[in-house]
Amino acid sequence: MLHSVEIENFLSHGHTKLDFGSGVTVFVGPNGAGKSSVIDAITFALFGEHIRKSTKGLLRRGTSQAYSKVEFSIGNRKFEAIRKIDSKGTVSAQLHEKKKNELIPLAAGERKQFGESMTQTIETLIGLDFEKLKVASIVQQGELQTIIEADPKKFKELVNAIIGIDKLDIAYEHMRKTIDVFRTTIRARLDYDDTSIESLQNKLDSLSKEITSLEPQKKNLEEEKSRKEQEFATLQNEIESETPKELKIKEIEKRKEELARYLKNAVASIKTQIAEKERKLVECSSGLSVLSIKAQVESDSKHLQQEIERIRKESKEASEKIAKIKGQQEIADKLHLVDGRCPVCDSKVDRVNPLFEQEHLRKEQDMLTRKREVLSKEEAVTESRKKEIDSKMHQISKAEGMLSSNNIKNQEDLERLKEEISSLQTSIRQVPVEVSTSGNMTQFAIDENSTNAIRAISSLIEETRGFDVTKFRELKSRLDQQRILISKLDQELGATIKSLQMHKEESQKISSVLYELQHVRQYITSLETIRSQIYNRDGPVATSLRSWALGTISQKASEYLNTFNVKVQRIILEDKARDIGIMCYAGNSMLDLESLSGGEKVSVALALRLGMAHLMGSSHLNFIILDEPTTHLDHERRKSLVNVLSQAFESNVDAISQFIIITHDSEIFENSNIDAIYDFRSTPEGTQVIPI
Repeated sequence: MLHSVEIENFLSHGHTKLDFGSGVTVFVGPNGAGKSSVIDAITFALFGEHIRKSTKGLLRRGTSQAYSKVEFSIGNRKFEAIRKIDSKGTVSAQLHEKKKNELIPLAAGERKQFGESMTQTIETLIGLDFEKLKVASIVQQGELQTIIEADPKKFKELVNAIIGIDKLDIAYEHMRKTIDVFRTTIRARLDYDDTSIESLQNKLDSLSKEITSLEPQKKNLEEEKSRKEQEFATLQNEIESETPKELKIKEIEKRKEELARYLKNAVASIKTQIAEKERKLVECSSGLSVLSIKAQVESDSKHLQQEIERIRKESKEASEKIAKIKGQQEIADKLHLVDGRCPVCDSKVDRVNPLFEQEHLRKEQDMLTRKREVLSKEEAVTESRKKEIDSKMHQISKAEGMLSSNNIKNQEDLERLKEEISSLQTSIRQVPVEVSTSGNMTQFAIDENSTNAIRAISSLIEETRGFDVTKFRELKSRLDQQRILISKLDQELGATIKSLQMHKEESQKISSVLYELQHVRQYITSLETIRSQIYNRDGPVATSLRSWALGTISQKASEYLNTFNVKVQRIILEDKARDIGIMCYAGNSMLDLESLSGGEKVSVALALRLGMAHLMGSSHLNFIILDEPTTHLDHERRKSLVNVLSQAFESNVDAISQFIIITHDSEIFENSNIDAIYDFRSTPEGTQVIPI
């Protein structure tokens, strides 16, 4: 039960204190007078909650500190809850129990990380949190009759929220997440989860078949490899006995190649000398020819250089004259006769000096320009010829250097060079092109080195006489084939052994995983059963809970109706597949909700609210707040509401100690059984509350 609310600088209130007793208390006044602020003050003091945009916004404008203090009782225990706000929006909170006019601290602050929470303490005391209190004890503006006028589906959701089935939805989802997290954990550890059991079992069966087929395959490969290794050993022994002769054959080829290289290098050296001398002969013959025109080229070069200098001089003079004429043209532009008079001295003049006459200057400039163009073309042609002469001079200089380096001075020197070339060519004609070991090899003995090489080759030929190279190569080819075959068999055997080992290891691993996953499946199946049977809002637990809750609400609402003096005597709430039906009875006759009068609808709505409040445990605080319950009601329905509320309190059903009604319709409470009326007024100093 609420005993008092005291607020300081809270929203529109400067300082307001309201005392509550049992019975019906009414707050009247115009909109914006601060009536609903009292609800915010109560919920803020108890839970630190409100419907405003920000906690800092609870401070009255122009103030730096505010507080809300609520005194309430639960049974025989009395409590005081106070929360304060400063200009920064910082909230402090204290909860005390009052014993013999002494305040005993119970909780302070909201340091939940340290296990300190005044809100949690209050929730434990009254058995409600803020959200449930709003459903059980606080009916917001315009929501009184919506309980019977709302969509039946929404009404079912409201009932679900009252009895906590919405928490079952949360638990249902949490259980799904728990199962998913458990599966994820199992998958992270085993790489599989219970959904993989069938595929793993199929894989295990497949591995067993593979292992069964690989065992005989391994044995066959081992036997085949053993046979091939014996054949390989026999061939290897036969080859080893003939290998020394093969080495000598190779030695013969090596010595022959060395002799051939020696002879080839000797011939190549002579040919190199011949080529070098022939090149020198050609270059020197050309060089002597070039030197024959040296005098004429030098004379032509000197003449062309003089011609270029002349052309450049004349071109420069023409350019200077053109520049001078341009200056005269600027003066001529200014010396125009006006009516036969000088523009400078205004004296009468017959004609202008030809030096400053524009047409004369233009012709002179055109003539000089053409001359300069002709000179420019002439210079380009002359320079091109000069480049050709310079190129010839470069060739002459290069020929002189080449002849000097080769020590050639005249035609006699060239004849001597020809004789040297002819002598070298004659010497290399005696050397054979290829070296052969058949027949007489003395023809290759051109010096001591070649003679010694021929003797060594002949000795090796005698030592290897009778050796069949073709047969020996066939033996080696067969040995290589056997080696390749054994290698392939070895690879196949290794791959088979490895595959067999991998299959066995994987089979063992899968068997171990399957063993664990069977237990995992049993555990998850149990969790899924709990989830579907207990936490599912359409499961047996939720259905049973909702059936009990609807029965309780129906019973309590009917008890309230019997005290309201209306024709509706009984309410039954029926749980349907998708919604909840509201059925009203007068005796054994069912009444259509649409046929009820305004007062009867208000009575039904209020009875349902009181029944729901009872279910939520509102008797812990024993109060109900109705904010503007008369909104959208005509005058007669408003009066009916007042009568219903008065009757509800007078009947004292379940000891609902307090009704607090917030309204701006003060006239409807005239001549009614109301215990206290507070008039709220807006003033420049803030909300003023006057008991009536």
